[in-house]
Amino acid sequence: MADDYLVRIGKLIRDARQHRGWTQTQLAEALGTSQSAVNRIERGNQNISLEMIARIGEALDSEIVSLGYAGPMHLRVVGGRRLSGAIDVKTSKNACVALLCASLLNKGRTVLRRVARIEEVYRLLEVLNSIGVRTRWINDGVDLELVPPADLDMDSIDAEAAVRTRSIIMFFGPLLHRMDQFKLPYAGGCDLGTRTIEPHMIALRRFGLDTAATEGQYHARVDRAIRPGRPIVLTERGDTVTENALLAAARHDGVTVIRNASSNYMVQDLCFFLEALGVEVEGIGTTTLTVHGIPNIDVDVDYSPSEDPVEAMSLLAAAVVTESELTVRRVPIEFLEIELAVLEEMGLDHDRSPEYTADNGRTRLIDLTVRPSKLEAPIDKIHPMPFPGLNIDNVPFFAAIAAVAQGKTLIHDWVYDNRAIYLTDLNRLGGRLQLLDPHRVLVEGPTRWRAAEMMCPPALRPAVVVLLAMMAAEGTSVLRNVYVINRGYEDLAERLNSVGAQIEIFRDI
Repeated sequence: MADDYLVRIGKLIRDARQHRGWTQTQLAEALGTSQSAVNRIERGNQNISLEMIARIGEALDSEIVSLGYAGPMHLRVVGGRRLSGAIDVKTSKNACVALLCASLLNKGRTVLRRVARIEEVYRLLEVLNSIGVRTRWINDGVDLELVPPADLDMDSIDAEAAVRTRSIIMFFGPLLHRMDQFKLPYAGGCDLGTRTIEPHMIALRRFGLDTAATEGQYHARVDRAIRPGRPIVLTERGDTVTENALLAAARHDGVTVIRNASSNYMVQDLCFFLEALGVEVEGIGTTTLTVHGIPNIDVDVDYSPSEDPVEAMSLLAAAVVTESELTVRRVPIEFLEIELAVLEEMGLDHDRSPEYTADNGRTRLIDLTVRPSKLEAPIDKIHPMPFPGLNIDNVPFFAAIAAVAQGKTLIHDWVYDNRAIYLTDLNRLGGRLQLLDPHRVLVEGPTRWRAAEMMCPPALRPAVVVLLAMMAAEGTSVLRNVYVINRGYEDLAERLNSVGAQIEIFRDI
């Protein structure tokens, strides 16, 4: 019994180390021990003290290896500091999660370059591992390799990991080609109000997918006799809805036309990846996509997802709110043009480098230098629209930006039921935001920010907006339980510290 316990502990340690992208030697160096000792621990061949378990958990910054309940992560922010220098935009969160789901289309080896090391990715990897997909971080933990099994073990799916990510719904598209029936746990993710999956099902029923929801699971059955005989018109121009339809069409033996499709950044990256798999996709960047499916995909593919325009907007907002001069490098400009046009009208002082191409060979990038600016509230309201309009996920950052501008700004976040409500958390930090209804907030500036201690909002972008305001507020603030930020941003605190912020990560004892 004791030996079995040591084996289980060793497996937890090995999984946590691999998720961090470390070798046994690197972990040994962090612990001040030998690689052979780490090897014995991971194989369950060495007794291990509670103290050593705690040290390993701290070294790996992992809640997987813990003694009892591992307390949540918090941030202590010393505000009022100016940022300076340059910071790079990481690869797109939303593209990376779509590509992880898309890897299930391929029987061969998939390598994704510079994958975002975020909690949303980790949850999907846990799900993929549980159903038999072999994954490993390669090239010093920078890139990710995925090799699927001949048959997926859906009965062993990690339900706990699955319910912590809404991205699990993008398993429907690939799986309907691999099995006649399967179960998936309910989708989770940010608390953004009621979000139905019916638009997904309307599209996927055209490929024979039928689902019933009972006992916390989607029960899916596939009727192979049903095939899309006419164009699929999406009832919602959603990003994940479009991606699910693309994933289903990719292995459909025939030509599928998808209308009212999203043309947003993550959808384009998925299309580029499908092309790398050999699937022809016409109309990339438009609202009508024509997919020439391939029933059997078995190739070794190497793909580099592009940079994240929402992270770029986050870093731009950090400079604006802290009144700093900062260069944000590798900005995917075609997905931020509307945001920058609005900011120019508000008075933003900035420079742009000449355009260059992302590693995927398709997306246009620039380096953007932002300087302290006297901003005026925009005449028109701030509201999102499908691409090429102002990005839905970038709307919350305008709450912090409007708070430092002169005048009143109306923000209309019409897409999500709850998200605008979380923006009023800025009032705890000195903001003057009035909630007009669940979707509209009136922001009055300029703001004299003040430090505060508060819980992290349960929605990703409003949580980052609160962090940015804390960076601008004189004094020391505390933001508690920041798991939601880690879902979408890789090492955000450390990276902001590299350009002058002072943010400390800590946990409750």
